[in-house]
Amino acid sequence: MGMCTSCCGNSAEEANLMPSPEERRRQQLDAAEKRRQENETRGVKNLDSVRRQQQRTAELERREAEAARQGGNSPTLRWQTS
Repeated sequence: MGMCTSCCGNSAEEANLMPSPEERRRQQLDAAEKRRQENETRGVKNLDSVRRQQQRTAELERREAEAARQGGNSPTLRWQTS
């Protein structure tokens, strides 16, 4: 009376649905890489302009560091108000 066996799965069928541990790890790695790439580009419309801005920033930092090394021996300018 009222017994439904369709909800009870067959263990042989369930075994075929589950991927092997190696396949599952590969799928997880692929999904993680996809999420990482999506997070990097989230909110960015023009990826080339972002890269150019990062290069400009890196170049500016490099120039500032070089100027600090070369100008380390000279006295600094002072701003005096009276």
